[in-house]
Amino acid sequence: MKTWLLFADHDLPESPQPPWNAEAIVQDVELTPLVTAMAQGDRFLAEVASRVLLEPLTTIEEIRYRQEVLLDCQRQEAVVRELYDLAVEAITRERKVYGWMSDRNPAAILQRAIEVLEIFVSMLRTLRQIAAEHQGDFESAGFGRFFRMTLDELDDDYFAEIDRHLRRLRFRNGVLISAGLDHGGKVSALVLRRPNQERQSFSDRINSLTHPDPYFRIADRDEAGANALTEMRGRGLNLVADALARSTDHILSFFAMMRLELGFYLGCLNAQHILESKGHPFAFPDPAPAEDDAFSSDGLYDVSLAFVSDDPVTGNDVRADGKPLIMVTGANRGGKSTFLRSVGLAQLMMQAGMFVAAESLSLSVASGLFTHFKREEDESMTSGKFDEELVRMHDIVQHLKPGSIMLFNESFAATNEREGSEIGRQVIHALLDNHIRVVFVTHQYDLAHSFTGNEDTYFLRAERERTFKLIEGEPLPTSYGDDLYQRIFGHDPHTAKDRVDS
Repeated sequence: MKTWLLFADHDLPESPQPPWNAEAIVQDVELTPLVTAMAQGDRFLAEVASRVLLEPLTTIEEIRYRQEVLLDCQRQEAVVRELYDLAVEAITRERKVYGWMSDRNPAAILQRAIEVLEIFVSMLRTLRQIAAEHQGDFESAGFGRFFRMTLDELDDDYFAEIDRHLRRLRFRNGVLISAGLDHGGKVSALVLRRPNQERQSFSDRINSLTHPDPYFRIADRDEAGANALTEMRGRGLNLVADALARSTDHILSFFAMMRLELGFYLGCLNAQHILESKGHPFAFPDPAPAEDDAFSSDGLYDVSLAFVSDDPVTGNDVRADGKPLIMVTGANRGGKSTFLRSVGLAQLMMQAGMFVAAESLSLSVASGLFTHFKREEDESMTSGKFDEELVRMHDIVQHLKPGSIMLFNESFAATNEREGSEIGRQVIHALLDNHIRVVFVTHQYDLAHSFTGNEDTYFLRAERERTFKLIEGEPLPTSYGDDLYQRIFGHDPHTAKDRVDS
């Protein structure tokens, strides 16, 4: 049994494989509010959401496969939640089965495995019933195969065979074991045997009375003999107990994977309901090949900000198809960093197979997401801010590959503008030459202005009125810092300076 709801041809790997810069991504694009919204207080859902978002898909086919499964989840949410609850119940009930001695006693191993298998058989019967009732309600390739596999493998013959095995494994008529003696007279070659006839005919029972099989009885006070018999019985049961325990582990792993994969989709539904309750739009993006440098959006907004804010969140329209460099300039606190986070979150959500926080979005698939945001100064004082920026950039370069997307937020601004702009230009040109898309937020006019006239560059600018909406426009030689000064202190900074000087 396989679920294969996240991938078309394999399960989610058992061990998480986050990118080397996962911590920086979570911090820079502020991923935590999205994960929290998906989890709704469930720690397991939080772990699943965080893991899947940080292990992005890299092909259009994989993304569309998940999008179709998620569409089914949206249409049939009640059934999906029922399937998820079934997996949770199976795992929970298995954990409650008494078995503290099962690691030392083959008989205990067998008894626990029988109890667990009986639980799982009940759960599998329910799963089969759900599949039979709702198979026709789902349209995606993922759910279609899941239900077909369930009905094909969990047929009447399967349950009948399990029932026969369970009856035999209870050993109501005792245990039949064959054995031999080695050269030292010790018992060897113990093998558990199935009775030749599980149900004796009337003539066989009459014959057993007239011609009984030879036997011996251990005396009631013969502890050594009883212990020896118990040991022989355990050795005979060992192989079948181990085999049955492995079988139950296999079924348990199926329910665990089912819970994990459905958990991601439930997280998506949880986030969707919050966006709906706040009136925010969302849509399935159109993934494009990396070489297209596609980026076109209507109303793209910061989804994490939408989850934590009760105020309206401003979206942005972008028409940057074929433009590997997006340069964002303009007024301080005008929405530039928020836009940058919205780009990073949209890239992660799209490549997880999710919807995105926009009215529409077409975006190229990235081979990797990298961020270089400004940091606080090194508290250990072992290096300055500019040194730290260069060290981080050096580390990022070691992992970059063609098709990646690189987000810069006020990078290389910890030195004077002339030097910072020159370093920024060289870094950007090197990245573009290696087919890496760049979104660069900066207040350095010299850096941004040097790319005007470049046909590969798309310019966005935060407005002076601070509507938090970006418009297409080349950089201006001011970020309107005076406006903020007047808003905070209530007077013109130049007049204030004159008063101090006088």
